Amino acid sequence: MILYVGTYTGSESKGIYAYKFDTATGEITSLGLAAETANPSFLAIHPNQRFVYSVNEASEHEGRPTGTVSAFAVDRKSGKLTLLNRVESGGGAPCHLVVDKGGRYVLAANYGGGSLSVLPILRDGSLGKARSVVQHTGSSTHPKRQTAPHAHSINLAPDGKFAIVADLGIDRLITYRFDSTRSSLSATNSGVVRLEGGAGPRHFAFHPNGRFGYVINELNSTVVAFAYDAASGTLRKMQSLSSLPDGFSGDNFPAEIVVHPSGRFVYASNRGHDSIAVFRVDTATGSLTLVEHVSVQGKWPRNFNLDPSGAWLLVANQNSNNVVVFGIDQDSGRLKPTGRQFQVHSPTCIKFVPAN
Repeated sequence: MILYVGTYTGSESKGIYAYKFDTATGEITSLGLAAETANPSFLAIHPNQRFVYSVNEASEHEGRPTGTVSAFAVDRKSGKLTLLNRVESGGGAPCHLVVDKGGRYVLAANYGGGSLSVLPILRDGSLGKARSVVQHTGSSTHPKRQTAPHAHSINLAPDGKFAIVADLGIDRLITYRFDSTRSSLSATNSGVVRLEGGAGPRHFAFHPNGRFGYVINELNSTVVAFAYDAASGTLRKMQSLSSLPDGFSGDNFPAEIVVHPSGRFVYASNRGHDSIAVFRVDTATGSLTLVEHVSVQGKWPRNFNLDPSGAWLLVANQNSNNVVVFGIDQDSGRLKPTGRQFQVHSPTCIKFVPAN
């Protein structure tokens, strides 16, 4: 596989970095800087594996209150990325994006602007201007983090008919109907889940069977499990668990949540406790049971990802500037340290593309 790592840029980082990842051994070889671009803090891969899309997380672009999204063509031999174009994201500080299964659109969440946008993908993989922008309104209870909406992630349901948006600023999960023929997001009649005040929903993950979903809450360190109705796009809360071990009293801000390809395990990252929480999934009910907490061998695990086979988990530790490789026990879901890691400044996102 080619491993792409998005970063926050500055004097030490210049953009997206590429690595060769051996799925048999977990060994990693640097391929160098794949593309120079500003603050590519989150990446998404086109279904045909030929294009990579990146947010450029900034509050302004050419004097307008918006960030941008960049499109790149992939060289699957060298790992290099060629910039195709860059378009405005429809709001400030874009932080998350996803490509629809048909490969026709990029959907982006703008944290600073509290908005969502739908960007068409053109035939050559480049992006057109946003055809639909949805603005959130409101606030919640946290005096600093929730004075305005902050759309933190957007995820399409497995059938592509609905999008689930986690808005940290207003403590809501909002379901939108996604119309790929009209390139639009529209609200549904019962598509709002109000979470506990001060929860701060950040990222959401669907179970592979399409019947369950899980959200990680950044401000109160909880993981919430939902039953998902694919016909209506509605979520029903089933369970809430702490992402932390008993007795921990320090500051903590969970960041990422991922479901194992088998559907048997859920993983969540803790920034502060600096760990990955491992949960076992009851595949009949979707409920979770804590298995363990594992040190990330670094600081501030902003993002992590599993390789497509589910054999490896790689953690991007933003504040210690390292990516650490763990093996996954396929029976228990437990993480096994491999001793393998590499240095990259301020890593924020990990994505895989098959190499030639």
